[in-house]
Amino acid sequence: MSAVEPFDAVDVIKGKRDRRELATDEIDWLVDAYTRGVVADEQMSAFTMATFLNGMTRREIRDLTLAMIASGERMDFSGLSKPTVDKHSTGGVGDKITLPLMPLVAVFGVAVPQLSGRGLGHTGGTLDKLESIPGWRASLSNDEILAQLEADGGVICAAGSGLAPADRKLYALRDTTATVEAIPLIASSIMSKKIAEGTGALVLDVKFGSGAFMQDIERSKELARTMVELGTDAGVATSALITNMNVPLGRAIGNANEVAESVEVLAGGGPSDVRALTVALAREMLDLVGMTDVDVEAALDDGRAMDKWNAVIRAQGGDPTAPLPQARETHVVTADRDGVLVEQHALPFGIGAWRLGAGRARKEDLVQHAAGIELHAKPGDAVRAGQPLFTLSADEPARFPRALDALEGAWRIGDAGEAVQDGGPLIADRIRA
Repeated sequence: MSAVEPFDAVDVIKGKRDRRELATDEIDWLVDAYTRGVVADEQMSAFTMATFLNGMTRREIRDLTLAMIASGERMDFSGLSKPTVDKHSTGGVGDKITLPLMPLVAVFGVAVPQLSGRGLGHTGGTLDKLESIPGWRASLSNDEILAQLEADGGVICAAGSGLAPADRKLYALRDTTATVEAIPLIASSIMSKKIAEGTGALVLDVKFGSGAFMQDIERSKELARTMVELGTDAGVATSALITNMNVPLGRAIGNANEVAESVEVLAGGGPSDVRALTVALAREMLDLVGMTDVDVEAALDDGRAMDKWNAVIRAQGGDPTAPLPQARETHVVTADRDGVLVEQHALPFGIGAWRLGAGRARKEDLVQHAAGIELHAKPGDAVRAGQPLFTLSADEPARFPRALDALEGAWRIGDAGEAVQDGGPLIADRIRA
């Protein structure tokens, strides 16, 4: 004889449809019942659409987040001899910041547990990038994660399937029901995994602009505030930086080429915007764990961050000295006139790299690690006719035409003195509880 459920899914859906504030035990039951298969996909689809249209209160979002955490296991880093701090980015074009950031912060005796994912769509995943390195492995047991954090201070690996399984099921549903952009659902999805991960502090890099998940800066701020509140309510010291994604970040867009650019930053060089954002996020992370009087930039320039990178890559089976994959084919796009590059829009370059093979349309698709785009000029740079603007790389030349179609109108060369695309400052705001 089957157990009698304490609530009915139709009543909960109707409540949210009619803008009623749901009770904690209703939300707890809904998430648990959906995870168990008692609530059907079509019912949860109706609930996510009602949430998209009518929103949730701060208390409801907190309850939803805690219910998703309760659906699985929680990691515990309390046995480590050092404080823990993590970073999460909402993703963008050329966003490789996790790679140089983790070893940089770990230099200062802080444990950085970066439990990451693979990319879907135009934003490449951190694990996809690192899997460009020969021998590197993404899957670690919980014991291996703890041991590496204690020994080396940092880890970047795949999040275990036991963390917030309700979120994994709900995430797939949102993707097919046009409810991805619902802020209560985005915030609870991100924060359920991060809180379950067990970090003591968390910095959020919330993007805005043409290549961001949230293009409008005010919506990005709303999402950031919601997530900071969730972290604070759960006892995790949380802050957010609102950062610009109108222009691609750095000059490399892809996987292997983004690893190479990250190594340049760790060697004290690299593009100025990648270095600046890495340093800003490192300072924010260290500030949350009480380390305010440290010279972050010195650790990039004197080799300490590079030494930490090499140690962490080797700990996960990778060879940091091995050559990275190279694409079999390239296509160079050159300037058709003298002038100044006045526009360079992020999203088309992300889609172009995706069409070259750097991303995936479905979870099961394979990523081509050497595929991507290398930018030779950024907005404000003077260019001459015939000078390379960017290079496309792919293993199959048949991919070039569709990538070039995506890039149609993505950049513009103007005359000297013409106003250059103003995407605003790299870091537009900082949000704390």
